Amino acid sequence: MKRTVRGPKVDVDSVLTWLRRHSSARNREGLARYGLPSENALGVSVANIRLLAKRLGHDHDLAIALWETGVYEARMLTSFVDEPSRVTPTQMDRWCRDFDSWGICDTVCFHLFDRTPHAWQKVAKWSGRRQEFVKRAAFALLASLSCHDKAAPDKLFRDSLELIERAATDERNFVKKAVSWALRCIGKRNAVLHSAAVKLARRLANSPHPAVRWTGKDALRDLATPATLRRLKRRGDK
Repeated sequence: MKRTVRGPKVDVDSVLTWLRRHSSARNREGLARYGLPSENALGVSVANIRLLAKRLGHDHDLAIALWETGVYEARMLTSFVDEPSRVTPTQMDRWCRDFDSWGICDTVCFHLFDRTPHAWQKVAKWSGRRQEFVKRAAFALLASLSCHDKAAPDKLFRDSLELIERAATDERNFVKKAVSWALRCIGKRNAVLHSAAVKLARRLANSPHPAVRWTGKDALRDLATPATLRRLKRRGDK
């Protein structure tokens, strides 16, 4: 796809034209099966979104302009084309408030926000927020950091277990699933964190509170699987 030379404004129209050309009603209708809103969606597969991102390369200004369109696929695309080093704390807060589905929330956190220098401070900040997808973002981001931030010390993750325990009382489906996801990812990082995560998961699993109990049991199932234990052993952790 040919892009015009950028001045102060980026050429978003050509990107939207490409997305529309690669959309389908079937893909759009399929979003509902995964609990994703389709009002602002075109119906473009993730594979095609990633293909376009590869062609475009990294472009912070383009990402900002694409986000402002409100189009689901355009916002998904920002996760792959934005430049983590240029993402500001203000931008993160603004985009986070715009999250309206787990798809956008998780994709942005997993492919962009966790690579920014502000990621850890946002985990702490957002974990105490009431808005459903802002709170989910805190724990989706924590899960992403557990997978991608290889240099982070164990202490950051151990301290984050307190945030997980505090948020485990939230009964909202999209929040509690992210809380469990974060706990499971921390527990898979190494043997020390696995022990700490299992200890917390057992305590949560014995809680009389339904949401807390669900989170603990969900995490324990994953942390106790032979595949998880084998992975830790291969790393020389057990």
